[in-house]
Amino acid sequence: MTTIPSSAKPFWFLGGQTRVLVPSTATGGAVSVLEFTDSAGHAPPLHIHEDEEEVWIVLDGKVTFFVGDQKYDLEPGQVAYGPRGVAHSYLVRSDKARLAAVFAPGHVENWFTANGSPISSVDDAPAEFDIGAILASADGFHVRVAGPPPTE
Repeated sequence: MTTIPSSAKPFWFLGGQTRVLVPSTATGGAVSVLEFTDSAGHAPPLHIHEDEEEVWIVLDGKVTFFVGDQKYDLEPGQVAYGPRGVAHSYLVRSDKARLAAVFAPGHVENWFTANGSPISSVDDAPAEFDIGAILASADGFHVRVAGPPPTE
C-alpha cells in the first residue's frame, strides 16, 4: 500500500481552487485524483480528453455535468463518468461546489499544475489567468476545446 500525503496545497486554476489529492507519481501514472472547489456559474469550456477516462464525484454543492449529448444534475455523493474522446464539461449550480475528479491514466494532472497559480491565503480572490495560454498548452496533453463553457 502506498501512503498519499494529505497536505496537498491548493492552487488557482481557471478561477477556482484545485488540489492534487493523489498524484500520478504515487500510482505509476495509472491514475490521479484532483479536487476542484468552484463558485456558482463556474464552467470550463466544453473539452475532450483524448487519453483519459474521467470520473467526477460531487462532494459538496450542486453540479450539472455535460457528457456528449447527455446532461446530469448531481448532488453530493453522486458520480458521473466522462469517457475519453467524448466532449464534456460541468456547471456549478450552487453558491459553491467541491468535486473530486479521477483521471486514468493520470498524466493530465501536469496540465493543471503547470497552468495553476499558487494560493497565498485561502481568503484571496482567484488569481488572474490567461485562458488563451491555458488552452494553447492543452494540445501537449491531448486535451482539446470542443466548444464554449455550458450554460443552463
